[in-house]
Amino acid sequence: MLGYGKLDPEFGLKSDRRMKKINFPKVIFLILTFCFLSFKILLAIDWQQSGSEHFIVYHAGDGKFAKEILNKSEKYYLTIAKNLGYPRYSEFWLWDNRVKIYMYPDQGSFLKATGQPEWSEGMASYTDKFIASHVFSKEFIESVLPHEVAHLIFRDFVGFKGEIPLWLDEGVAQWSEEVKRVKMRKLAMQFYSEDKLLSIDDLMTLDVRRLKDIERVYIRAIRTRKGADGVLFLDANTLVSTYYLQSVSVVEFLIQRYGTDRFIHFCRQLRDGKSLEEAFRFAYPSYIRNLRDLEDRWREYLESELQEAGIERE
Repeated sequence: MLGYGKLDPEFGLKSDRRMKKINFPKVIFLILTFCFLSFKILLAIDWQQSGSEHFIVYHAGDGKFAKEILNKSEKYYLTIAKNLGYPRYSEFWLWDNRVKIYMYPDQGSFLKATGQPEWSEGMASYTDKFIASHVFSKEFIESVLPHEVAHLIFRDFVGFKGEIPLWLDEGVAQWSEEVKRVKMRKLAMQFYSEDKLLSIDDLMTLDVRRLKDIERVYIRAIRTRKGADGVLFLDANTLVSTYYLQSVSVVEFLIQRYGTDRFIHFCRQLRDGKSLEEAFRFAYPSYIRNLRDLEDRWREYLESELQEAGIERE
């Protein structure tokens, strides 16, 4: 099960010599959780259906909105499938295997049917092949829908057996939200310039979905823009938001710096059972042979972006 929701990131930590203050704009960050249990999605709603080649929309009577959802869904499907090298002849998305999209009449009925937390704007299930949201979700068409479609396509392509880290899954889904790319890129550059980014080791080992103690302060070892050792003191919300920001930043770097074809080759190596570092060595043999190389090349990319923007090291 994949959940999409808002973290209200307007928070900060008191700043002194040791503590970095983190102030996020109101950006939507996305939380991913997988569940392999089937559950009842339906309530006592008089569902009407509208369908296209790869999707079926269940709605409570707004046929015009359903048509808009179908048109956008097909557009996102083609774009994301092309970007990932997904074989579009796959039967996963056709006929009885079309992805179902349930649009509840309001947030209350959506939350009651899905059991999602109150902040949730949408969710999806890989095993049940559906996406759910509600008609009052302002983020659905431009953010929730491409995000969830990307999750389903990516997992259908790479499967669940390989070494697929959370940051890669989330990074791909967020990268598919084209309306937010510029904002997220600028924010990643800002965090890099202010020494507020986590290490690649943290991206690999942290399971931010399980951070429940919102009062706890998390201490993370980092590398500064100048290459020195540093420390961040973060609350749970800041840590989660930073993690997801970096996830999309690393995916953007891989695609923008080395091209889509290499990224597709990388994903295919993971699909075929190679470890993450093995997949990097096969897809990026001259550039990335291990996680340290990944961090070095990614930071070099951010540095070059800052240099182009005229922001020099202090």
